[in-house]
Amino acid sequence: MFLLVALFLGVYLASAVGPVKPVRDSSFVAAVYEHKVILNPEPHVPLSRRDALRHMQKNLDIYEEQAARAAREGAQILVFPEDGLQGFNYTRSSISGYLETIPDPQRESWNPCMEPGRNGNTEVLQRLSCMARRYNLYLVANMADLQPCPLKTDPSSSCPSDGRWQFNTNVVFSSDGLLVARYHKHNLYFEKAFDKPPQSEIITFETPFAGRFGLIICFDILFHDPTGILLEKGVRQLIYPTAWMNQLPLLDTIQFQRAFSLGANVTLLAANIRNDRLIMTGSGIHSPFSATCHHASKGDPEEGRLLVARVPVLDPRWAGQSEDAEEGGGQSERTSPVPADSGYCRRDGRVDRPPAPSVPPSNPAFTSSMMHDPFRFVLLKETEGELKVCDGTFCCHLQYRRLPRGNTKELYALGAFAGTHTVNGRYALQVCAVVRCAALESSSCGQEVEEAESKMDFLLKGTFETRYVYPSVLASGLVLEQPESVATAADGGVTMKHSNMAGGLVTACLYGRMYHLDSE
Repeated sequence: MFLLVALFLGVYLASAVGPVKPVRDSSFVAAVYEHKVILNPEPHVPLSRRDALRHMQKNLDIYEEQAARAAREGAQILVFPEDGLQGFNYTRSSISGYLETIPDPQRESWNPCMEPGRNGNTEVLQRLSCMARRYNLYLVANMADLQPCPLKTDPSSSCPSDGRWQFNTNVVFSSDGLLVARYHKHNLYFEKAFDKPPQSEIITFETPFAGRFGLIICFDILFHDPTGILLEKGVRQLIYPTAWMNQLPLLDTIQFQRAFSLGANVTLLAANIRNDRLIMTGSGIHSPFSATCHHASKGDPEEGRLLVARVPVLDPRWAGQSEDAEEGGGQSERTSPVPADSGYCRRDGRVDRPPAPSVPPSNPAFTSSMMHDPFRFVLLKETEGELKVCDGTFCCHLQYRRLPRGNTKELYALGAFAGTHTVNGRYALQVCAVVRCAALESSSCGQEVEEAESKMDFLLKGTFETRYVYPSVLASGLVLEQPESVATAADGGVTMKHSNMAGGLVTACLYGRMYHLDSE
């Protein structure tokens, strides 16, 4: 009941309007660009508008090159990352030279390329619009928006004291350069330059080749507003600019992108920043059936990467899918017959639901911190077996068979956590995870690990109090493997099965988000 009520409180919903031709194919070609942003070396020092434009034009020149390349490869939509034009770490005042006032496409139809004189101080919008028009593709970019707000004497007013809102913003241009969508990021992550919008915005736009897309930015992906609402509205294709810092062992970029696509049964077009100092890399074109992704490894050149892939249309209104397929946020049963490599994340199909594991006697449990949360763990002491670990009434079950390489000694543990994460964000979780520990001591379980040699056949199960459960298998070298199957039951049970791993197991995870408990 809480979720149903929350949908209608403090939410702004919008969808691009206007004539859109029907799709002629059941698939489309998408592109995302992982961008090595040219940074302002002194982001805390305000720049003049002229100097800020000079800086952004350097990044726009790279965007132009990639747009041309994406068009040559047949892309119909191209996504650039969060903060890709100006970078990050600005203050509220120092970002002022980078701001442009972006009109609301729901209230004003404007093609910046064709009508550059209508709105002043919009050089970036004009160039992006002309880029979309020149290369005949839908283009999504992220930039800084300035919107005036009326000062009020009411102390409860959300208007900042300087009488203006500054938003982290996605803009979308159609293939003729028309500004068709604008979305203001709702869940900020240490962004002193920007304001949280006074209302949660649920923004979608229509395309002639794939129907409807929804817009989110970076940290939004972990929250009900706007992401959960988009799923509940049946939006199955999401655009996702991000500047994500990798967080092992549960929230590596492509690990969670893929998990979200599988668990929510959606297509996710994810474009990340590339910055080695900030551990930023990992972009992908993810659908429930296949994914093309990139994750730089240590020692790789620090450079951008364009990904282009053909993906199926998932908008049921356009693709002629069944009513069951319309519901986002659900899991289905899947297999992965195609082997993965560093640039490709496997395909999946249909399999029979695996049997639920029996409840074995537990090994002694202990507590260790993982991702700043107190997980309850039990060790995998044998070559094969069955384990159970509980955090309160939430329990995780594992059937496993380890395939160690030679005389390799590696320690693994099964962990469970049910509670509210409170570090660098507050959100409620139920998580089952099998992790390789960083050393041979139990105190190292939950620490960051990138390499592993022991392969494992396993069946991991938890009974969750949410339908938002995101499954992932991360192998050595931060390579994704597609679970053989993921099945759900009416009682909330989620079972993930996997075998014949290509690399050693780093993490296998069922990541449940308890949106309805976030406010408690």
